[in-house]
Amino acid sequence: MSKNTKPVCPVELSGTLDNSIRRWLQNPQKILKPYIAEGMTVLDVGCGPGFFSVEMAQMVGKTGKVIAADLQEKMLQKVKEKIKGTALEDRIILHKCEENKIGVKQPVDFVLLFYMVHEVPNKEGLFKEIAAILKPRGKVMIAEPPLHVSKSAFEETLRIAGSTGFVIAERPKLFFSRAVILKKA
Repeated sequence: MSKNTKPVCPVELSGTLDNSIRRWLQNPQKILKPYIAEGMTVLDVGCGPGFFSVEMAQMVGKTGKVIAADLQEKMLQKVKEKIKGTALEDRIILHKCEENKIGVKQPVDFVLLFYMVHEVPNKEGLFKEIAAILKPRGKVMIAEPPLHVSKSAFEETLRIAGSTGFVIAERPKLFFSRAVILKKA
């Protein structure tokens, strides 16, 4: 999803994305429980080392699927290592994004865009692609770090999402984040 002027988080820093302190401050179960149910197909774009993907796989249960998508093969390898030999191997589909698009065709119930939209140069293309695979009652969560993304930049992202057919469903309060839940208009 790149050809990027803004760098993506390097694999070498993946430990900062998946640790006990972050789990305490940004607990995936608490953040995602209102939006993910058993049997859903969910997409974690920019999954990194799988901080959210693993928890999402537990939430969707045996009948659900998580598509863990990332631009970096080494991040996907970290997820693969984490779930190797567990029941989650059957629930998590590892997907390497293309340079300028996610490349997922499977319909999804929920999309997580956590701390990554600011790294995407073509936000309109990103939202159009998500709109094409999001099921009619599906939702999209965007969360961005306030140190990297100003309030005005976040609102511009929401304007772009709106121009591609999304409306704001709610604005959840997340620790150290600007966050929104979108749905199709």
